[in-house]
Amino acid sequence: MPRSLTVLFMPESAYGPTNNCIGIGAALRGRGHRVVFASEASWRGRLERLGFEEDLVELAPPAQAPGTDSPGSEGPPGAGAGAPADAGQFWTDFVKETAPAFRLSTLEQLERFVRPTWQALCDGARFAQEQLEEVIERQRPDVVVEDNVCAFPALLTARAPFVRIVSCNPLELAGAGLPPKYSGYPMDDDDRWPEFRAEYERLHRDLWCEFDEWVRSCGAPGLDDLEFIHESDVLNLYVYPEVVDYPGLPPSGARWHRLESCVRETEGSLTPSLSEFVQRPGGALVYLSLGSLGSADVALMERLVASLSRTPHRYIVSKGPLAGSYELPDNMWGAPQVPQTQVLALVDLVITHGGNNTTTESLHFGKPMVALPLFWDQHDNAQRLAETGFGRRLSTYGHRGGDLISAVDDLLADDGLRTRMARLGQAIRARRGVEQAAVLIEETAGGRGEGR
Repeated sequence: MPRSLTVLFMPESAYGPTNNCIGIGAALRGRGHRVVFASEASWRGRLERLGFEEDLVELAPPAQAPGTDSPGSEGPPGAGAGAPADAGQFWTDFVKETAPAFRLSTLEQLERFVRPTWQALCDGARFAQEQLEEVIERQRPDVVVEDNVCAFPALLTARAPFVRIVSCNPLELAGAGLPPKYSGYPMDDDDRWPEFRAEYERLHRDLWCEFDEWVRSCGAPGLDDLEFIHESDVLNLYVYPEVVDYPGLPPSGARWHRLESCVRETEGSLTPSLSEFVQRPGGALVYLSLGSLGSADVALMERLVASLSRTPHRYIVSKGPLAGSYELPDNMWGAPQVPQTQVLALVDLVITHGGNNTTTESLHFGKPMVALPLFWDQHDNAQRLAETGFGRRLSTYGHRGGDLISAVDDLLADDGLRTRMARLGQAIRARRGVEQAAVLIEETAGGRGEGR
């Protein structure tokens, strides 16, 4: 029998990576291992309720008291002991301030959104360093698992195998002959690739140099050029079904593994009101979710709702943190948060921002998508869905209402596509990505060896 391991997870403070780690962690716990989360502090109590241990860290200083001179929201979104109890509040405020950048081209977003985000993430890593060293000392993990885009040196110097999970679009892996990450550029048109890469380097070279120097000063290995996180020397996992993956991936070598999906089970059952809505007669059932960030753009959500209200279909709407700011018509049901994996199994179509979690979960359940990307790798996922034929990509702010309605109707009417996707979903689910990840992590930690 494998010995009991202590597995330390540190996911990014976002629902996608955290849910992936929860799913894998539950599988590891079911195999007899102790699972600890070193998540950002706003997750306090949420992971414990699921049966995991928490040893949480702050990613920014406590917020200043009202009336003081210094602002309190330094560092990455959702961070800081003084942040509001609602873990999404920083993101809500962040969208209010940065939403205009989402209307820009992906090239222009590099300066207005991508560079500031990397700065915040690097600042958070610096602030958490000493805390993480203390977590490592307390927990003495047999293996450390990070699902993030930014390096935390303490995880590399923990005297335990380091496992990296990539929950973003696979362009994060920087494969040769592939479009630049965050660009949303197509595979078959490389004319604009050099300009985008040059602008990315111009904006990030100084930040990367400073961060790499600091990472080395903490005793961790140096970073690869213009990369903000290390590749593991033992095990790297990334989540993306093979059918939409890029040529040449995964990278060669035994330490890279593709997970077809990584979908955790959602606890509980549908609420009575949602269950009643699902059973209501009518047109097709469609899920609308732009993630916690996109749904905080109330004007955008109102516009989408107004367009879709003119169709005969029924819509389940993830309304987001500002749910009380707008109303839904009779053909829609909504809530601030929706049990996504339960809903995806029921619907016929998904309208999404193209976040990696929603994209891969929709494919896991075999659902076609309409993608309305906003930022980061959402543009890459939207483009990949379009060029592989599993969805439509629309300009989030530039499309007309009729464009959205046509995309929905066309995808729902394509019986051949829906049949293929149903079969695809069955094949993806059969690969059991969560269990595969748990076994690989267990083997990496030497689960059949002697205890320390």
